[in-house]
Amino acid sequence: MDPNILINLARDKTSLTVASTDRTCRLYTPGEVVSPLSDFMRGHGTYPEDDQLKASVAGIKEEIGRLICVKPLKARYNGEVGDVVVGRITEVTQKRWKVDTNSRLDSNLLLSSVNLPGGELRRRSAEDEQMMRKYLVEGDLISAEVQSIFQDGSLSLHTRSFTYGKLSQGILIKVYPALIKRCKTHFHHLPFGASVILGMNGFIWICPSTSIENDSSGGFTQDLEEKIPKPDREVIARLRNCILALAASKIPLYDTTITYAYEESMKYEDLSDLLNPEAMLDIAILTQQRRLQMMDDS
Repeated sequence: MDPNILINLARDKTSLTVASTDRTCRLYTPGEVVSPLSDFMRGHGTYPEDDQLKASVAGIKEEIGRLICVKPLKARYNGEVGDVVVGRITEVTQKRWKVDTNSRLDSNLLLSSVNLPGGELRRRSAEDEQMMRKYLVEGDLISAEVQSIFQDGSLSLHTRSFTYGKLSQGILIKVYPALIKRCKTHFHHLPFGASVILGMNGFIWICPSTSIENDSSGGFTQDLEEKIPKPDREVIARLRNCILALAASKIPLYDTTITYAYEESMKYEDLSDLLNPEAMLDIAILTQQRRLQMMDDS
């Protein structure tokens, strides 16, 4: 591509970021003024100077009442109760599974915090403990919810809802946790035949829409022999590339921006073209423009 086009795209991206300012999530750099000190209280990631609050880390501003924090963009996931997460089983121990959730310590999924196959609600016995590897083993991917936080900062998970459980066939993407926008639901069935789970820990799961359904199996169903049709695989691959394009430009990830990016990517017929930096930047800019337009209309 002509270098002049790249320069123009970069300028458009810069002006777009400046124009959005406080209307959208924007990136603050260390030393940048976040707000007047007299109007807000100092939180994590900020420091006072010259009657102003300035960012001490590169990240996104968060306001909780009059408290202002700057959430680091590159940081380990710090869980909150109620967060939806996607994780990988790393170890099977006594009455619990250890789960990698992109946090400082491995999270814990207790045997008492899962629904057994069939949705049985009963006290767990020694026999259940002996059969733990029948349910989940090292390497399995799961979706879960943060139930509580231990004193050392590690998380306790649960999969008591049929919404959560073992994940079957799909693609796992890792992005910065700060890019995941907190929403009412993090399970989305997108209109073009794919579903995504946006884990607050920065792990995103993409799969065919038929793979995320409520059933009575207790969340342990997994069919790795099922053949996914080629059109579904192409949709998943396109969706993956679109999410990577948004993440590269630090655009918040939620169902609306992902849908916009997918629609803008349809002009690229070859999926491999979506991995070119020029195409990634083009999709990110067009998505951000539509997002700002939607916010202005509302």
